[in-house]
Amino acid sequence: MKTIGFIGAGRVARIMLEGWKKAGALPEAVVIHDTAADRAARLTEISPGLKAGSLVEAAAADLVIVGLHPPLLAEVLPAIKAHLKPQAVVLSLAPKVKFSGLAGLLGGFSRLARQNPNAPSIVGEGYNPIAFAAGLPEAERQALLELMAPLGQCPVVEEETIEAYALISAMGPTYLWFQLHELERLAMEFGLTKAAARAAITAMVGGAVSTLFGSGLVAGDVMDLVPVKPLAAEEPVFLAAYRDRLIPLFQKLTA
Repeated sequence: MKTIGFIGAGRVARIMLEGWKKAGALPEAVVIHDTAADRAARLTEISPGLKAGSLVEAAAADLVIVGLHPPLLAEVLPAIKAHLKPQAVVLSLAPKVKFSGLAGLLGGFSRLARQNPNAPSIVGEGYNPIAFAAGLPEAERQALLELMAPLGQCPVVEEETIEAYALISAMGPTYLWFQLHELERLAMEFGLTKAAARAAITAMVGGAVSTLFGSGLVAGDVMDLVPVKPLAAEEPVFLAAYRDRLIPLFQKLTA
């Protein structure tokens, strides 16, 4: 895939481009289009090889990455279908609109993939599930996996799981970041340096995950390994917030 066209210069485009740059794997020919020209221009500051261009220029790339919210796809995809190369690949980063819907909006174009890149891709630690349409040949599938490898893990998944991954891995960091940031502030308030606080929290989080999922203990026994639980009284509030917010959102994405 010699050329890449980004349609949409939002957060996910920035995450992917910054991640490739940090890994020394930034593609050489990238055209970025956004209806807000200033947003596309800001992304071109990441590297001299990035270029802001028209919708037609972005759609004429070998790989067209569509980073738009689902409601905008119905407007944009019909506008680009005439400009797609027959051997191009279209990668949608949007939940909700499935391969059948994408193909319909693109006039039957079937060389499609869907993906949920998450924010840790910006430091090469992403978890970015990808699904391939039946019409995408094996060579193009492998090329996409190689392209995404510098951003982190890229498991191939079934299309019907994309929305679940959107809530769990793509949005998941937002469920934790504010808590980890507060722990850092408290650690420094308690006398640790910023470096020491960050080292402790990083090791603690990794170890906590490994213990819960890799110790062989059932969840209740893992949670009983530490006798003092300062937030025990608040646990029902946290759990209710997860269910009250995420279940309706999942139902909306899969309706």
